[in-house]
Amino acid sequence: MITLFSSSLGVSAGVAFALGWGWLAGCIAACSQVLDGVDGQYARIKGIQCKGGAFWDSVMDRYADGAMMIGLVIYLVRLPFPLPVWLLLAMGFLAITGGNLISYSSARAESLGIDLGKPTLASKGTRSTVMILCAWGSLFWAGFPIVALCYLALHPNLVVIRRLARALGASES
Repeated sequence: MITLFSSSLGVSAGVAFALGWGWLAGCIAACSQVLDGVDGQYARIKGIQCKGGAFWDSVMDRYADGAMMIGLVIYLVRLPFPLPVWLLLAMGFLAITGGNLISYSSARAESLGIDLGKPTLASKGTRSTVMILCAWGSLFWAGFPIVALCYLALHPNLVVIRRLARALGASES
């Protein structure tokens, strides 16, 4: 139930972003992020953790993450922003794809026994934190969430490219 509530809040944060309420979106997303960190711990404390619950958590995280990114893009498209809509949409595509590929490449590498190296700052927690901070920054400058979109479009995809290169190197040895 905590996982579902956390994901519902994440989707609600995306809706708030899309409606132009950046600061509120950040507050809702922050609550979602805290609950997302609590659900697994709660299950372990209560002795009710299971693989199915972990699977649900991972899948529901993708919905919340995607909704927040789509809301972020809609927020920026609605502003009189100096970037063309096609560029914001392309960056949104890269952000959603990169975020999903971080999770997918981690899971796939683990199942194949491929060492991806040190952890990166492209995890869901980091991506959410960047969106939250930039949403709060919209109080000072409405366009501040563009910083989050730039980060989300670039960093996760660069990490995925590095992982692809590392996996290729692992297959050659």
